[in-house]
Amino acid sequence: MNALLNANLVLLSGEGFDYLFDLTGQLLQDAVLMIIAVFVLFLVASHFLFNPARDMLKKRQEKIKGELDDAKESMESADALKAEYEDKLKNVEKEAEDILTQARKKALENENRIIAEAKNEAAAIIKQARNEAELEKRKAADDVKREMISIAAMMAGSVTKGAVDVSIQDSLVEETLKEIGENTWLS
Repeated sequence: MNALLNANLVLLSGEGFDYLFDLTGQLLQDAVLMIIAVFVLFLVASHFLFNPARDMLKKRQEKIKGELDDAKESMESADALKAEYEDKLKNVEKEAEDILTQARKKALENENRIIAEAKNEAAAIIKQARNEAELEKRKAADDVKREMISIAAMMAGSVTKGAVDVSIQDSLVEETLKEIGENTWLS
């Protein structure tokens, strides 16, 4: 083992042998400087490149989360509106039934009112017709009375021509009245 260590020392000391992989002090310094440069480059890239990208991703994530929350709220609001509209639709059907019931009730009231008015008008027309019939009856009776009077006057004229006395004239008037009827004369 000592021999192996001595061989490694000899290799590192550079006495007579070429370095394995050409490991020199300069190479080690360059490697250390390169590692430091890569680390500094990583820090600079992290600061100027990765952090803005992370911030952008974080903002995008927050925006998406906000949009999802808004969508969730919108869905809840839409569900609430849907339930409200369904209730309103049920109420609309009930209101429509109420309106139809009221319309039927009003139509029935109008029908009853119109029938009552028609009955009143019919009764008034019948009453007026009876009054007119009564007036026509009286007029006819008056016409008959006038006819009787003119007939009686003609008879009286013919009786007076023949010099009939008052007793004959009275008997003729009474006879004429009996023929026409006493009711006609009195009404």
